[in-house]
Amino acid sequence: MHKIYSRPRIRLPKIIIQSRKQMQSDKAKKITTLLMILIIAFSTVKLILDAVLPIFDTLCQNRAKSIATTVSNDQATNVMKQHTYDELFSIEKDKNGNITMIKSNVIPINEIISDVANKIQKEIDAKGRENIQIALGSFTGFKMLAGRGPRN
Repeated sequence: MHKIYSRPRIRLPKIIIQSRKQMQSDKAKKITTLLMILIIAFSTVKLILDAVLPIFDTLCQNRAKSIATTVSNDQATNVMKQHTYDELFSIEKDKNGNITMIKSNVIPINEIISDVANKIQKEIDAKGRENIQIALGSFTGFKMLAGRGPRN
């Protein structure tokens, strides 16, 4: 069979004329779909945050205690290196050499207490921010992933 010669047709896009009801119905469907997607997304984020925040709070508290303990021990040791026992306490003995009284020297003790507290606060302020890393097993709750994730 032979093809009959014809020129190519011009194709015009289809024009769809919708009534107002159909347009409103389509908009309502789109808005409903968008709202459902947003509700699902926010619910998912909320569930994840509710699961992770207690773990994160505990890790932050433990890290803060660790930093505070380390800093306070270091600063107390540094301050106490500058003082001797004889500065802090006076020992009184009787004629036979027996200890009758031990007096504390309040002024140097108060200075030490103040100095230690100030140095601890300065050191903690100088520390700045610390990064907290959550292991993948703790984050997801899966025992198979225990110990996996960032290393401290």
